[in-house]
Amino acid sequence: MSWIDKLAGLTWEDIELILFRYEALGPVPGILATFIESFVPILPLIAIIIANVNAYGMWEGALFSWIGVVSGATCVFLFFRKFGGRFRGYIERKHPKSQKFIVWVEQHGFTPIFVLACFPFTPSAFVNIVAGISKLPKSVFLIATSMGKAVMILIVSIAGHDLGNLFNQPWKMIAIVILLVSIWYMGRKLESRYTR
Repeated sequence: MSWIDKLAGLTWEDIELILFRYEALGPVPGILATFIESFVPILPLIAIIIANVNAYGMWEGALFSWIGVVSGATCVFLFFRKFGGRFRGYIERKHPKSQKFIVWVEQHGFTPIFVLACFPFTPSAFVNIVAGISKLPKSVFLIATSMGKAVMILIVSIAGHDLGNLFNQPWKMIAIVILLVSIWYMGRKLESRYTR
């Protein structure tokens, strides 16, 4: 089994065990785990958020997750803003449909970044890169990402905070599954609409 398979196969219990092992470091492991996910998108962000809220508590875990996710997204955005000029041309030549999405992000600014950041299943690395190579203002990206990721992390945190209780009350599990499937479906519709 390769290290990539091991990383991709991490469960929230594995991540929670790692966080408890490094408990003396305070919030650093929880923030760092979500930060690194921005650069290594195969890491299971939802599992990391659930581990954070179970290791640090509901609100602290959600806050640490949010700090890491937003910091990581901002770093990816700034990297591609600084060095992505040639990359945009390459992407548009290699994937002609991507130009429509990039132009859409530039024209609509806040809304697409905010909406896509709200969905737990959106490929956030792709959104961060596209925003970085577009002409979207930095402040718009930061505000939209901060707010959208707050919504996403809150949904995942509420769902994953007390998994034992969640399994004892099936109606909560059903409501969360319906909500997540609805968000996933809306995200897929939005993505397919603007990447045709």
